[in-house]
Amino acid sequence: MSKKIHDKSFEIFLTKEEIESRVSSLGAQIKKDFERKDPVLLGVLKGCFVFMADLSRAIDLPVEVSFIRLQSYEGFHSTGKPQISLSIKEKLEGRDILIVEDIVDTGNSIYHLKKELEDLKPNSVSIVALLHKADAFRFNYPIDYVGFEIPNKFVVGYGLDYDDLGRNLPDIYQVID
Repeated sequence: MSKKIHDKSFEIFLTKEEIESRVSSLGAQIKKDFERKDPVLLGVLKGCFVFMADLSRAIDLPVEVSFIRLQSYEGFHSTGKPQISLSIKEKLEGRDILIVEDIVDTGNSIYHLKKELEDLKPNSVSIVALLHKADAFRFNYPIDYVGFEIPNKFVVGYGLDYDDLGRNLPDIYQVID
């Protein structure tokens, strides 16, 4: 089944069931790794909101949830200069932060965010990405938890958008034209 969003057509790439299964596995792994810690899930808006909600329920631990705004895309293309809006009210010094991202492609945005967060003196900063475009990644830092490695194609659904549309789709679709 294909979907039309703005001027582009998309076909299913990952089904809702595949996503649910992988998010459940990620939650179990994070629970195991952070069982005796004080984690804060720091979601990168807007794209993470669906993934973050499902992931937070899959982690059977007390976790704090917070959000930041990071914007680096216009349409299909990265601006190359992420705009970071850090207005976090939670105390992060000495805490274990898990940055929750819908997708990591070049890695530029997360690189800059990690640098900002390290100034707040957390105990640790880990990255959880639902999707990772390894072929597009230009940095050397680890993505600690990856849902799916995907090719360097544009995707929408499950929180990801094309000019603010498609976020509400339960599956993930890839562009076909």
